[in-house]
Amino acid sequence: MVKDSQVRMLMRLIHREKTLETAAAKAGMSDKTARKYRDLEKLPSQCRAIHDWKTRADAFEEDWPWAEELLKTNAGLEAKTLFEALQRERPGQYQDGQLRTFQRRVKRWRALAGPDKEIFFAQVYQPGQWCESDFTHMGSLAVTIGGVPFAHLLYHFVLCFSNWETGTVCFSESYESLSLGLQNALWKLGGVTQYHRTDNLTSAVNRIGNPETFTAHYRGLANHYDFESRKIQPRSPQENGDVEQRHYRLKKAVDQALMLRGSRDFASRADYEKFLEQMFEQLDAGRQERLREELKVLRRLPARRHQDFREVDCQVGLFGTIRVLKNTYSLHSRLAGECVKARIYAEQIEVWYAQRKVDVLPRLRGKNGHWINYRHVIDRLVRKPGAFENYRYKDDLFPTSQFRIAYDLLREQAGPKQGNKQYLKLLALAAQESETLVNETLRFFISQASPIDVGVVEERVKARLRPPAVTEIEIEPVDLRLYDQFLEHEEVLLS
Repeated sequence: MVKDSQVRMLMRLIHREKTLETAAAKAGMSDKTARKYRDLEKLPSQCRAIHDWKTRADAFEEDWPWAEELLKTNAGLEAKTLFEALQRERPGQYQDGQLRTFQRRVKRWRALAGPDKEIFFAQVYQPGQWCESDFTHMGSLAVTIGGVPFAHLLYHFVLCFSNWETGTVCFSESYESLSLGLQNALWKLGGVTQYHRTDNLTSAVNRIGNPETFTAHYRGLANHYDFESRKIQPRSPQENGDVEQRHYRLKKAVDQALMLRGSRDFASRADYEKFLEQMFEQLDAGRQERLREELKVLRRLPARRHQDFREVDCQVGLFGTIRVLKNTYSLHSRLAGECVKARIYAEQIEVWYAQRKVDVLPRLRGKNGHWINYRHVIDRLVRKPGAFENYRYKDDLFPTSQFRIAYDLLREQAGPKQGNKQYLKLLALAAQESETLVNETLRFFISQASPIDVGVVEERVKARLRPPAVTEIEIEPVDLRLYDQFLEHEEVLLS
């Protein structure tokens, strides 16, 4: 059988040799065959007939209309499910070995007559025109801070033309986290793109039916930096494809770097954030040429940052608490009945009264949580000790495990009523003097299995007498060679 390479050689030799017979001999074919391909001007592979006929009977021809009808009405139906249904309908007619044949038949039908599939359209970006951002969960990396799992998200920002990226650690997909992360990225970049595209975040995008696409706070942020806001369609993350792809690649790079580091534990959050910053610098190192193109055409930053908080008015209830974002926080009893302003940041809440900042509260995640500071209510509880027994937020009034143990011991020693009073005196002492010193003194009494005398605790705390430190036990490393000697001794005895 003549190959394509022989015919190509023949075509070259025809123009060099004096006769066709000589060229055919050198190309390794007969004169007749050489004349044939010379006249056709085609290669052997181009002359082969297309195999479009069946070589064997279709085993599923009889039942295929039934299967096709099901495929038309149920796009997600799998070929294996259909095949098993056929086996039940026609016992003994179809064998397990025919599954692959049926799967190929279904695959071919879907390609030729099945429903349309979604396709993606490659985008061409201009320098300084587009940026995208989104939140991504980092839990899969199993990062710990001081041995404690660090559950967090990352606000991820990407320039579409150069793929320059950066990020900010956060803990919720709130507007405050979005504002902080976006502004950090823009000020680090040193300019503003024309468009900013984000996911359908509730922190930036209103629900369907609202005449305004974006929330008022996000519109204010966009106006301050003079960029045009864009969003993707619901359940269409591929429209934010640049940042979605960078999510995957970033987490993979971080995971590899953690493996090289030899540990996923960090001494502090600051150390972890420094590690991430170094990762971004490494990833962006190869994008400097395209980044320079972007920097030339970026818009100028405003004179100052936009405010990173939302402000809401709150009425301090008779319980000495306020409700912010469906969570409960305590304030000092002096503010009961007053109206305060709460400035909501990404990780904290500032409370302002009469143009003065009166407290800073940790921002709770989720809903229906509560944060009660015993220092805010202890002055009133000491006067009304009976209210402590069934206080709704009683569990928040145990600053440490030592306080909790002391509370249980006091109730055992003096009874529930007197135990409550004595424990509240300890809390008042911690608020007035030093929580750390009270905690250490309680630890000493508990470790000595001594009755807790509130008067003695008060005397020691006011005198600033620190109890002895916890006894440190040092265990010398075991010399494994001792086990080798033991085994050698056993072998001698057995021999």
